[in-house]
Amino acid sequence: MPLEPKLADLPRIRGALRFYQVASVITGVMLLLLCAEMLLKYVWHLELYAFGADGFLSFQPVLETAAGLESTGTGMNLSTGILIAHGWFYVVYLISDFRLWSLMRWPFSRFIVIALGGVIPFLSFFLEARIGREVNRYLERRAAEAAASSESEPLEATQ
Repeated sequence: MPLEPKLADLPRIRGALRFYQVASVITGVMLLLLCAEMLLKYVWHLELYAFGADGFLSFQPVLETAAGLESTGTGMNLSTGILIAHGWFYVVYLISDFRLWSLMRWPFSRFIVIALGGVIPFLSFFLEARIGREVNRYLERRAAEAAASSESEPLEATQ
């Protein structure tokens, strides 16, 4: 028999699920932006800059040198900003994953699969929908069981 969440944790699971869903969507969007940025940089040799000499937003060429790729733009490098933001949002995503995983008492393999949602494009969106449905169905089932047991208790007490 697999472990089930404690009854006292059921209200906390709703909050953990909401936190996970928000973190999942933000991380998924940031991962897609990161993929687009990497295509720009390594395929088309461009980087996105803001507030540089060429205006509010501009694509600047990336040059290949003997030392590697070298940026030529001025201003704030948004490509690097996207990289850093995704890294930090992935940490928040892992925290939300851990919180939901530990409250639901799932096996460790489930934690790893959910964690992959932040590094495989589009996976976080599919997992968010699937896990959201699964956890909500579980919570509804537990609520129905609790309601059924509370209705049967007064009948047993009067007999």
